[in-house]
Amino acid sequence: MTIGNRLLRLLCNVFSLVLCASIAGAASAQSYPNKSIRIIVAATPGGGADTVGRMIGQQLAETWARAVVIDNRPGGGATIGAEIAAKAVADGYTLLVITSQLTISQTLYRKLSYHLVKDFAPITQIAAGAYILAVHPSVPAKTVNELIALAKSKKGGITYASGGGIGSASHLGMELLKTLAGFDAVNVPYKGTAPAIIDLIAGQVDASIATMLGGLPHVRSGKVKALAVTSIKRSLLLPDVPTVAEAGFRGYEVSGWYGLLAPAGTPREVVAKLYEEISRSLKLPDVRDRMVANGADPVGST
Repeated sequence: MTIGNRLLRLLCNVFSLVLCASIAGAASAQSYPNKSIRIIVAATPGGGADTVGRMIGQQLAETWARAVVIDNRPGGGATIGAEIAAKAVADGYTLLVITSQLTISQTLYRKLSYHLVKDFAPITQIAAGAYILAVHPSVPAKTVNELIALAKSKKGGITYASGGGIGSASHLGMELLKTLAGFDAVNVPYKGTAPAIIDLIAGQVDASIATMLGGLPHVRSGKVKALAVTSIKRSLLLPDVPTVAEAGFRGYEVSGWYGLLAPAGTPREVVAKLYEEISRSLKLPDVRDRMVANGADPVGST
């Protein structure tokens, strides 16, 4: 056999493998999903990530007539849930709802059992939103500057709940304000927004920077008091609540986002199918209205 014939046979074999892989991928996408889907939420029930995950899960279940199970795995700066998802079978039946906290954790932890870029296949950014600087109604402060003055007047400062714990946007947002304003505050870390808000409502802590999704219902009910929002502009949902920047801290901004990942190696056709369905769902008026009403802006990016 000549070198030319060998090369031709080799090329034919490679082409056959590529063709088979393409056919298998297309078949996989056509039959997907044919069983229940698990969505891991690396946060506690009741918080922003959980709310977003359940909204998406409900839409997928209704469209595909398949069970979608929400599996809450909080803790470790969202790394516990991420580790479980990274090690799952890459077939599209295990997904991971993440927040911006997971990208923060990638820089804070020296050793992780996964790599955020290498071990996951991104599907879409679901939504984005700001945070609320809230206090217990008994706290004698109606503005950000009054809260700062109160903290400076107390030995040891105030206490604040960080939903998501060390390294969360809730934690770093308050630490940024502390640095800019020069006051003391003791961080009380929680695994998620929901338990942090529960203790804020109970008066166990003075303040918290909570996600809009997790904190807004309690502001509306009067169980907590909103002093400011952390976005550059005021929220349309809380038009009478100023921004932190308006208190004199120009450029202060803390915003978060929610995204969906699959384990690396998930067939691209399956990832594309998930993206297309979620992107379509986010454009539905009822879905958009529910998200916006809870303080999240639907995105649906590639």
